[in-house]
Amino acid sequence: MLLGTTAASWWVVVGGSTLRMLYRHFVHIGQMPAGTHDLFVALGLAVAGLVFAAEVRRRGRRDERLWYLVAGVLVGGALFGRLGTWLQHLDLRQNATLAEQWAYGNRSILSGLAGAYLGVLVAKRLCGYTARSGDLFAPAIAAGMAVGRIGCLLTELPGTPTGAGWGITVDGVPRHPSFAYEIAFHLLALAVLIRARDRITQPDALFTGYLAAYAAFRFLVEFVRGNEVVAAGLTRPQLFLPACAPLLAWRIVVLLRRHRATRVHEVPA
Repeated sequence: MLLGTTAASWWVVVGGSTLRMLYRHFVHIGQMPAGTHDLFVALGLAVAGLVFAAEVRRRGRRDERLWYLVAGVLVGGALFGRLGTWLQHLDLRQNATLAEQWAYGNRSILSGLAGAYLGVLVAKRLCGYTARSGDLFAPAIAAGMAVGRIGCLLTELPGTPTGAGWGITVDGVPRHPSFAYEIAFHLLALAVLIRARDRITQPDALFTGYLAAYAAFRFLVEFVRGNEVVAAGLTRPQLFLPACAPLLAWRIVVLLRRHRATRVHEVPA
């Protein structure tokens, strides 16, 4: 039960209208304080779990080993999400120790997704599950990300300065609401995935398409996110994405080959 909040106030100007928003640092559940960001991460995970369970039922995939895959997602995502931001400097002595990174380091959605993907692969190997599972996870990830990013919107600087009418003024400077852009992207992606899931039958095609679309979106939105520029005018996420591009390209090539093979088998003799 939500009983109270402690918060600092923002005067927020959106499209010329001034609103009073709460920059919530903590909410209280009973007598226990909870960080706003962590609360929305937890809510996002809960929503993702519900959407995943609903998609499993809808597709009739009644295999208990799927929950081992979910465990792989959670463990891999947690480990890489926290430790994936460890390498901040080429001089390794300037980086935090792994213990310090785990306790106090930033979390990264991108490295968390990479870890979740690897976690599924490991879980499949351990439990012997061989069926394609990406399309079960795609709508769950989109829904969970849309909810989780609300915590970022409430607790982090929203973006770079902008003269656009929809800029959010939180410190005397109108800024791009970059997290709102991302929430909108994931909600739109969720709608597209739901609409297309019965039309696109190639296994993992929806999941791969969603990942490709998010990678492109995230690369572009980084220009207004306000993250530190580290090399060649690019931020760390923008440098991370091209490093992962070969894996995504490989998935697309595999899908195309499977699609062509399926079409060959369907051609009447």
